[in-house]
Amino acid sequence: MQNQNRNSILCPNCRRLISADESACPHCGISQPGRWWKNNPLTRSLGGSDLPVRAIIYTNVAFYIVSLLFNRWSPGMGANPFVFFTPSNRSLLLLGATGTYPIDQMDRWWTLVAANYLHGGLLHIFFNMIAFRQISYLVVQAYGVNRMLILYAVSGVIGFWVSYAAGVRFTIGASAAVCGMIGAAVYYGKSRGGLYGQAIYKQVGMWAVGIFVFGFLVPGINNWGHGGGFAAGILLGSLLGYEEKKRETLTHKFIAAGCVLITALILGWALLTGVYYRFL
Repeated sequence: MQNQNRNSILCPNCRRLISADESACPHCGISQPGRWWKNNPLTRSLGGSDLPVRAIIYTNVAFYIVSLLFNRWSPGMGANPFVFFTPSNRSLLLLGATGTYPIDQMDRWWTLVAANYLHGGLLHIFFNMIAFRQISYLVVQAYGVNRMLILYAVSGVIGFWVSYAAGVRFTIGASAAVCGMIGAAVYYGKSRGGLYGQAIYKQVGMWAVGIFVFGFLVPGINNWGHGGGFAAGILLGSLLGYEEKKRETLTHKFIAAGCVLITALILGWALLTGVYYRFL
């Protein structure tokens, strides 16, 4: 009995208890689940959906607070609550705002990643995080945690690249990434079909229509970023597949881990360089 417990592991893919000597997991079918390159912190499942979702929200909130601390305050500014909760363009630029100016004038291509975690005001971050929280759990249920992370990271980059190519000079926000997740959910609903799929398609499709109508009615909205992120989400949804067609694979986990690592390095670089140019 003691030997059996010692040879038991959690499958790195489905997280069910199996023997380390299994040639394939009897539950999900992944081959050689006991090999070290499959059963390690980098490649095993990233856990439940709560942790990644909360991590993204907390990171956005943390960078919003830092951007406020980067503001140059003057007497009387605190009397206006809108000014107090609004990062300056200089603060946002230091922390990784993207667009033609940061990229062409400063060669800051890494801002295509960093800008997804910056916001221009309290209402901006509030509505983006509410939208992200609502759509993220649907995407996790349909695609899995790892593919959700890929969709958020890659859709945001593609959305901002599209807006850069369209000539948008200065832009920030998580909405390009959120639109990517909405696009993936729309693809899932349409591809899955049935009563549930059609319900998802109609509901999330109405969200998408509302976002684009709002973007054309309100000035200053980066519609290129929204459209680019949405299209990227549809494409990625079809390429990555969803749970009912294809379970998450080791490749998905490697890509998700790479997205997390690259994002962490870029945000760390943005914070360090921002502190240096702002305070030193």
